[in-house]
Amino acid sequence: MADEPHNLGPLHHSTAPVVAPGLTFASVTDKISSIVLKRKTPLWWFLGFALSFILFQLLLLTITKLVFEGIGLWGVNVPVAWGMDILNFVWWIGIGHAGTLISAILLLLRQKWRTSINRFAEAMTLFAVAQAGMYPIMHLGRPWLAYWLFPYPNTMGIWPQFRSPLMWDVFAVSTYATVSAMFWFVGLIPDFATLRDRARSKPFQLLYGLLAMGWRGSARHWHRYEMAYLLLAGLATPLVLSVHTIVSFDFAVGIIPGWHATIFPPYFVAGAIYAGFAMVLLLTIPLRKLYGLESFITMRHMHNMAKVMLATGLIVGYGYVMEAFFGWYSGNHYERFMIWNRMHGPYSGYYWALILCNIITPQFLWIKKLRSNLLVLWLLSLVVSIGMWLERFVIVVTSLHRDFLPSSWGMYQPSTWDWTMFIGTIGFFFTLLFLFIRFLPMISIFEMRTILPDAEVEE
Repeated sequence: MADEPHNLGPLHHSTAPVVAPGLTFASVTDKISSIVLKRKTPLWWFLGFALSFILFQLLLLTITKLVFEGIGLWGVNVPVAWGMDILNFVWWIGIGHAGTLISAILLLLRQKWRTSINRFAEAMTLFAVAQAGMYPIMHLGRPWLAYWLFPYPNTMGIWPQFRSPLMWDVFAVSTYATVSAMFWFVGLIPDFATLRDRARSKPFQLLYGLLAMGWRGSARHWHRYEMAYLLLAGLATPLVLSVHTIVSFDFAVGIIPGWHATIFPPYFVAGAIYAGFAMVLLLTIPLRKLYGLESFITMRHMHNMAKVMLATGLIVGYGYVMEAFFGWYSGNHYERFMIWNRMHGPYSGYYWALILCNIITPQFLWIKKLRSNLLVLWLLSLVVSIGMWLERFVIVVTSLHRDFLPSSWGMYQPSTWDWTMFIGTIGFFFTLLFLFIRFLPMISIFEMRTILPDAEVEE
């Protein structure tokens, strides 16, 4: 391909084009909007949506049974009171981090390569947070009383316990979801107006017109839009660090060996960005091929995302080494046993699998030839996504199943309903994703047009 660069420097010094040469304002608008308005829906979309929707029904079945019978359906027990519910919560929250990083931080740093992938990543963030939010509510045991977690005026004068990490999660995740949704919607407003003006059917004209909120593209509209977009980017930027930091406090404030560690906040944030970029690559590579978006999502984007994934993977690997070092250097025999148990105990297979997935396998990204091979990059992203799930399993389960007293030791085995809920959330995620790519532009039309002059200069 002509758009594949051969000498990529650092992210902000790359001379490779942000978009492929030859694109014009009209061609950008036509190519992106036609996916939603004109192009016939492909057969693979219907097959993928049908499969995802079937898995989504599995989630609804699991939740219904859970409400009527309680969380005894899950494999949680004493001492492993947190199981797949909490580890999947952390995994989904982590996946959502790449969208905010790509959209907000790279916008503030004026990284133009974000333009082709930011809309898609923002949507992925919202859909992942939606899956994550279900798990703490279900874990309450009485999900219909979840509103008790919010500080609302009530006749009994009872307020939430703000010293509880569960409360920190409620406010962190709800704030993250709200700001991310606003940021995503505001970015879509000019594109809604484009779809409104190009839609052929009256219902879609009305729908997109309603969502466009009266956008006419005047100088006043653009001025207010850019101000609001930058303000939301500034609000979203600290959330990248704060949300997963607060999630890590769920563990770090506990006295359980393996959790009570000051390294958890930066370690969790790096792991979240690592998992998030792996998921972005996992979804972008096939969609780029299926919809013929090579002109917009060039190899420069793939290289840059692979480099970010490699950098955060090295930070995560450093966190693993420091965990082992702290266990040895602390002189605390409980901490030392925790590390030994992870490496040699009954769950040691999970530990060594995550080391293979998260530390050893991503080192192939140092090799430029492999980094340029999209199949290899997709497989590496899949391995990293699996590895980050295994990491959460090791952190949650192996620290709980053997704590201070051998008399309180126990084993944990996920039940069938644990798996059906997890698989169901994956189905729900892809159901939302398929609807998004069918009815909304997955690439920002107006932002792509703003970088065309620069692309022509670089050409």
